[in-house]
Amino acid sequence: MNTPQGDTEGILKSMHMLINGEWVEAQEREVFEIENPAKRLAIASVPRARARDVDDAVDAAEAAFPRWRRIPPRERGKALSKIANELIENSETIAQILAEETGNAIRTQSRPEVGVTAEIFQFFSGLGSELKGETVPISSAMLNYTVREPLGVVGAIIPWNAPLALAALKIAPALLAGNTVVLKTAESAPLAVLLLAEICNQHLPKGAINVLTGFGLECGAPLMAHSKVRKLTFTGSTATGKSIMESAAKKISPVSLELGGKSPNIVFPDVDEDWVVDGAIAAARIYRQSQSCTTGSRLFIHESIFESFLDKLVKKLSSLKIGDPLEEDTDVGCLASETQFNRVCSYIKEGLNHPSAKILTGGLPDLDGPLSEGYFLKPTIFTGISNDFRLAREEIFGPVICAIPWSTEDEVINMANDSEYGLGAFIWTRDIGRALRTAHSIDSGFVQINQGLGQFPGQSYGGMKKSGIGSEYSLESMIESYTTRKTVNINVNTPE
Repeated sequence: MNTPQGDTEGILKSMHMLINGEWVEAQEREVFEIENPAKRLAIASVPRARARDVDDAVDAAEAAFPRWRRIPPRERGKALSKIANELIENSETIAQILAEETGNAIRTQSRPEVGVTAEIFQFFSGLGSELKGETVPISSAMLNYTVREPLGVVGAIIPWNAPLALAALKIAPALLAGNTVVLKTAESAPLAVLLLAEICNQHLPKGAINVLTGFGLECGAPLMAHSKVRKLTFTGSTATGKSIMESAAKKISPVSLELGGKSPNIVFPDVDEDWVVDGAIAAARIYRQSQSCTTGSRLFIHESIFESFLDKLVKKLSSLKIGDPLEEDTDVGCLASETQFNRVCSYIKEGLNHPSAKILTGGLPDLDGPLSEGYFLKPTIFTGISNDFRLAREEIFGPVICAIPWSTEDEVINMANDSEYGLGAFIWTRDIGRALRTAHSIDSGFVQINQGLGQFPGQSYGGMKKSGIGSEYSLESMIESYTTRKTVNINVNTPE
């Protein structure tokens, strides 16, 4: 594959965008550099797309739509299956690029993400026959039925934290449903997605998938506002999601938003055990530097086991190896960019300056040594703060945990729900009745009991409140998000 690594003399690899089946530069010939956050070194350059490039990509997708929608759904699914197989064949190359551009550790994060991406394409590839409508028994003289039809050009924008898997969640269901796609990559992590686009381009008609590289205001905003884009789908911050809803409202376009979160991570007193510590770490997405919208960073621990559980947690966190994402023994990599690094450091400084806060582990970055070479931060735990403190309310998107004690079930449920977000939640207890009561009481679209895993293809995934609109991952989400229902009435008693 055409990988974006520079040569030994430091010459950057130049990558292009995919528009209408061709690899092209930006019309204004501008580029920007992609950084390896573990080394703070540029590794590639990509086109800086603007509105004219968006027009070209949308025009290509619109031209491809009539042909693509006429292809039978099962045949569209076969194309997705071929893409999945080729992803698997090239998984190691893609995983290395993914680790290099995102800072995610290759063993714990990047390889699994490539596997999930292939699984997403494979899952949706088999759902073509499920794109079916209903019949309604109105009368014996009338046949009434519905059909599911694609919407047209889908405009998609993805973030940098899990770019490959999130690109797949936009591309695969939209294509299977018969739509064409224009996707804007995250400006700091486009390289692995461009490799995915290269694979897709080999198995799809030209224009069915188009991939742009650029910045939000210059490329993303024109894409979302484009009059020919019939559906908007976005994963990212709540602030940006609001602006995308405004764009959708202006042109009466359907929109799917998977936005921020501040997930509660609730530990009951009967599970002061090592397996729960491991699970709470996974739920806090520490292995991804907590750069995940479902991060369980509000750690609510029952007061009777508060000190004991935290002792185990600190010991476990201190045993994790933080380092070069490309090293096999690395457990945790680095933050994705200087901007994000500085943002997380500002929250840590605020915690350090809080009069009642106590830091148990972690803190500000190393000023010398190997970890000072990149955007590395050690997992940080604060105690002595309440649920209304800013660190416990705002989405930090970095490895900062607020540990908060609680005494009663009602108290912890109230604290869990005292948030503008409602995406993920994690519950730890051996009492299944208590677990289910808590799960049913929490305002969250995605609740896990006694596990801190990610999402699986086939399950519905979406948030409440300011965590988003719509869902992803499932058959139902594909049908609701990427098709429209048409009703057909037939009078079967026509005069002779």
